[in-house]
Amino acid sequence: MQMLMPEPQIFVERTLALIKPDVIDKEEEIEDLILRSGFLIVQKRTLQLSPEQCSNFYADQYGKVFFPNLTAYMSSGPLVAMVLARYCAVSYWKELLGPSNSIRARRTHPHSLRAIYGTDDLRNALHGSLSISSAEREIRFMFPEVILEPIPAGQRARDYLNLYVKPTLLAGLTALCKEKPADPMIWLADWLIEHNPNKPRLQHHIPQEDHQG
Repeated sequence: MQMLMPEPQIFVERTLALIKPDVIDKEEEIEDLILRSGFLIVQKRTLQLSPEQCSNFYADQYGKVFFPNLTAYMSSGPLVAMVLARYCAVSYWKELLGPSNSIRARRTHPHSLRAIYGTDDLRNALHGSLSISSAEREIRFMFPEVILEPIPAGQRARDYLNLYVKPTLLAGLTALCKEKPADPMIWLADWLIEHNPNKPRLQHHIPQEDHQG
């Protein structure tokens, strides 16, 4: 008797990422690392929070000795807020960030983002949500106009991929196997951009000149 294995489920999460004021000049570099780590940037905005807004955002830290310095630091200049999405986004983003103390991160997780861009325990360059529930709260705080519709999962995700992704991706992979380029990832990326069925088609319209008799 043949055992039928259940089809793998596709679970996608959202998490909040903040590029803090002292490293906002590294925004493009950090975003590139985020994308290359498999995240999709769903929403993004640059804003500057007031000390009161920072106090509300970090309400769970209220009363701790570092709280005044934290709100002063986070309101000292503009920051970049992003909603990131991928499989297990919350845990993967926390892993990419490393320990909250940048000094310790450089010792124990030297390749983490806080080790690379952070300064100390307070100025640790980046923020990440601690859990799915805190991610939902923080996303609503930073993006109050956004309606958090559930990301497709399970059969809905498979239906979406089968309809919009698989046909073009399979054709690209077939062409890749025939071509066997030296850098397959770059070649496939260029192929997908070139053969994107949703790419706008430019129509070249040559206006007719008026001839006066």
